[in-house]
Amino acid sequence: MEATLIEKEIIPTLKFNNKSTVEQHPDLLSQIEKATILGNSHRTKVSIYFKDDESVKRVETTIWAAGTKFICLKGGVWIPISRLLEVKI
Repeated sequence: MEATLIEKEIIPTLKFNNKSTVEQHPDLLSQIEKATILGNSHRTKVSIYFKDDESVKRVETTIWAAGTKFICLKGGVWIPISRLLEVKI
């Protein structure tokens, strides 16, 4: 998967206004759950692939919490789950 590696601090400047859908990994919810457990218990970083309004991005960080519509990364940064492609542990 071709993705631009970005720093977590850039994510709040990205736009997620476009209502386009993305092709998500079939086990995405399981990946999010495992990554959240690893992030909270071991501070393990994962690779998160997502699409903003422009292109596919990748960030390497920890997932601290997951809700029904967003994941929360270290530092209070949020990404819509509807824009996630895959979480690689």
